[in-house]
Amino acid sequence: MIEAVGVEALALASRADETVDLDGGYLSASFADGHAHPLLGGLEEMGPQIRSCTSVPEIAEAVRKWANAHPADDWIIGASYDATLAPDGVFDAEWLDAAVPDRPVLLKSWDYHTVWVNSAALRAAGIDRSTPEPALGRIVRRPDGSPRGTLMEAGAIDLVLRVAPGYSLEDRVNALESATARYAAAGVTWIQDAWVELDDVPAYLTAASAGRLNARINLAFRADPQDWTNQPPGFETARRRIRELGSPMLTANTVKFFLDGIIESRTAFMLTPYTDAPGEAGLPNWLPEDLHDAMARFDALGFQLHLHAIGDAAVRMALDALEVVQRRNGPRDRRPVIAHLQVVDPNDIPRLVKLGAVANFEPLWACADDVMRLLTIPRLGNPRAQLQYPIASLAKAGVPLSFGSDWPVTGHHPLPGLATAVTRQTADHLPAAGWIPDERVDIETALAAYTSGVSYQAFAEHEWGTLRPGMRADMALLSANPMQVQDDRLADIEVLGTWLAGRPTYLQRSRAEKLPTGPNSVT
Repeated sequence: MIEAVGVEALALASRADETVDLDGGYLSASFADGHAHPLLGGLEEMGPQIRSCTSVPEIAEAVRKWANAHPADDWIIGASYDATLAPDGVFDAEWLDAAVPDRPVLLKSWDYHTVWVNSAALRAAGIDRSTPEPALGRIVRRPDGSPRGTLMEAGAIDLVLRVAPGYSLEDRVNALESATARYAAAGVTWIQDAWVELDDVPAYLTAASAGRLNARINLAFRADPQDWTNQPPGFETARRRIRELGSPMLTANTVKFFLDGIIESRTAFMLTPYTDAPGEAGLPNWLPEDLHDAMARFDALGFQLHLHAIGDAAVRMALDALEVVQRRNGPRDRRPVIAHLQVVDPNDIPRLVKLGAVANFEPLWACADDVMRLLTIPRLGNPRAQLQYPIASLAKAGVPLSFGSDWPVTGHHPLPGLATAVTRQTADHLPAAGWIPDERVDIETALAAYTSGVSYQAFAEHEWGTLRPGMRADMALLSANPMQVQDDRLADIEVLGTWLAGRPTYLQRSRAEKLPTGPNSVT
């Protein structure tokens, strides 16, 4: 617990058992991640490492080496490949067949909305030219109708996942411990896990009860558009089990809705068709009436609603549904979260304010990187591409902001995200004036979105997210004050230490001997 700050803290220092010299560092409220997938991030370490590969042959070689080193594995499963490495983001099974012809290979793209498989995986899943197009998914096909090897969105991806082997409880617990340790080293003490299946719950319970979580996690159970009517009892039971555990490291207060896909695969739901595919406007995952009923049902059970909405039509669908929920269930402090908000019709911004929605952005995406230039902008066309990630517009309108990473889609570290939100530049500092510069925000706004903004999203603004008396001692020691560093140097700031409720969860090795390690050592 924080007893005092500023002048009051200095007065207490003379009576303290221990006074700590931070040696020029800057003590901040710790960061929080308003939208991420720590289990998926941890599991990536258990397969071929392909994220850094810069060509299709390099990916195939990494998969081949992994397969040769693991001859007993029935399947080769990995993530996350760069979708810009093949024309139009479409990858061919034959490219993997040359590396591993005898066993199924399943590779998840960096966005987790697409997978690339070899021919053995297609055969194992029974996918061929006669396979009908699945609901809520796409099988990319050759001209003769045979599957190409690229599967988009859950309806198609699940055809393979249902026959692929899952991960053991031990694997999942190890993944959560590793992932939360990485978050602790980035100064993060709270994570919104934005996609949890009921089969994953035992791993979270085991990790929490064994003290193997290095950051607090709130679970968001995924609402299934095709089976949601059967899900409430399971979600309630899982929430009750987690509450009965009584761990301060784990809660389950949220239900996640995927309203659409992503722009790069043309599955994000748009108000008007894609520029490079005039007959397509995306793939909504829900019928409006089903979405209204499902959201109202889970809201009535006291769950917070967390909505993935990329396209402008998906954002509007979210707002329409939230109006229905409010009308059916009456007013209360809901704080529904709309995540990503990549394209927002300006006419819908006042509706976010009226409905009390929290706008959760992943600021690392708000730059003109290769994905944006090669895939996203050609899909959207101008001027629509200039409406992307309206962070400043929503902040000026009074919409509460929170920031997240969507890790492992993109990096989990908050400081590069802060830099992107402030500059709208790539890691190479391009373009000089920033991409869509009117949507840049100042460092105070960005820092708040990664701290107090997420605590507001979590209904915890009176517990953590700021440094003031009475708050939990959730803190990050930074190598410099972000508000006094040049914008183009924000990403260079280091995290030197992290404390969760006064307990160190990370100390940089060079500082470990200088900083306190006891549970009550930081006041």
